Amino acid sequence: MDHFPIFLAVEGRRIVVSGGGEAALAKLRLLLKTTARITVLAADPMPALADLAAQRRITLVRRALEPGDALCAALFYAANDDAREDARVAALARADGALVNWVDNLEHSAFITPAIVDRDPVTIAIGTEGAAPVLARAIKADLEARLPATLGLAARIGKGFRKAAEALPMGRKRRDFWAEYYFNTAPQAIEKDGEAGLEPALSALLDRHLSATPAQGRVDLVGAGPGDPELLTLKARRLLDRADVVIHDRLVAPAILELARREALLVDAGKTGFGPSMAQEEICSLMVSHAAQGAHVVRLKGGDPAVFGRLDDEITAIEAAGLDWSVVPGVTAASAAAAQIGQSLTRRARNSSLRVLTGHDMEGFAEQDWRGLARPGTVAAIYMGARGARFIQGRLMMHGAPPETPVTVVENASRPEARVIETSLARLAADLEQAGRSGPMILLYGLAPRAARAALPDLQDSQQEEFA
Repeated sequence: MDHFPIFLAVEGRRIVVSGGGEAALAKLRLLLKTTARITVLAADPMPALADLAAQRRITLVRRALEPGDALCAALFYAANDDAREDARVAALARADGALVNWVDNLEHSAFITPAIVDRDPVTIAIGTEGAAPVLARAIKADLEARLPATLGLAARIGKGFRKAAEALPMGRKRRDFWAEYYFNTAPQAIEKDGEAGLEPALSALLDRHLSATPAQGRVDLVGAGPGDPELLTLKARRLLDRADVVIHDRLVAPAILELARREALLVDAGKTGFGPSMAQEEICSLMVSHAAQGAHVVRLKGGDPAVFGRLDDEITAIEAAGLDWSVVPGVTAASAAAAQIGQSLTRRARNSSLRVLTGHDMEGFAEQDWRGLARPGTVAAIYMGARGARFIQGRLMMHGAPPETPVTVVENASRPEARVIETSLARLAADLEQAGRSGPMILLYGLAPRAARAALPDLQDSQQEEFA
């Protein structure tokens, strides 16, 4: 992020614009929405600027900018439609200590003006750092259509009520009050009684929240999916936005954690296979202690919480504490990895079942039904199997699995940095060692990437015959 978004206080302060043409007028249409004192300097201003001056909406100085004209200005716009003149006035304004925006010149601007959705006092600024103005306008149009025109009215009345609302304790209870006001009480009051109905409705709502029994804490065990934020369920996103505490796994992508409320407490409960880990008992204790204090806790797990996620241990601990809970499924890594290579996890005449395995458990490398896995046509998704690849390879081949059985390893499935390693059972350990590792891997045993499947006709035919 090269430009840090802020909202600058401009009430009663000077904003200076140099220019008398269309570029200057375009900026003024936005600046005139503020409560700043606006000065325009132009030797030959267009009639529309003269009209604004006659209405006393701007101060118009009919000459070019000179040294000292931008002193004490909060902002300065160089908008002369002339590169040489804009360079001159920008230099003078910088010397006067003003923040300078050179219209349509990102490189020489100290700030940029975003696209704005105005529901005063609710203001939404949309910036693309000059990369895609068309995209910013499209987002603005979408938001304009979504946000009701009465939103600003509700916000203005609510702003004047904030002192009274401080009678509610800071945190969840106060957030619940304002959420109910903006999303339920205010729209209903405006529709029924107009502006006059807002303050009585607010007072009644506050009385009800002050007398309400404090809400009990709860824990939602939420699947974060394989990493792509767009694969989150709508319910998962909604709960992240409401949570007071988010206790997350190491594998949860940073882009997903960004969706949590800024005020939420984020707790890293990461576990590393064969490495440093937070004990499961400590994770359970954290969930219970926060929820027991009335917090809404989201236990955020990579993939699906019911697939090798110690879900039963955590539900048992929550129930033992007498707390409410729910489980929100997520897209598991096997599904994401199969999608990455364009394959189905099950297919007629190949496999009517799918084995979901773990490469290691709490005791070390996990033992499996190796004889069953070694049968031709078997497909298995092996989680946490990269470190035990040589062990898995040896056990399968010892029980008769063909060395040429395809194995596809998908690293960081669904993420931009995803990597697909196409190999065979015989080459699995060596290929993984050569490839190195930078993220979570899942082994798809018995599957080759779609583009490579045609290169394995003999093996596939034999597997289908065996299966039939």
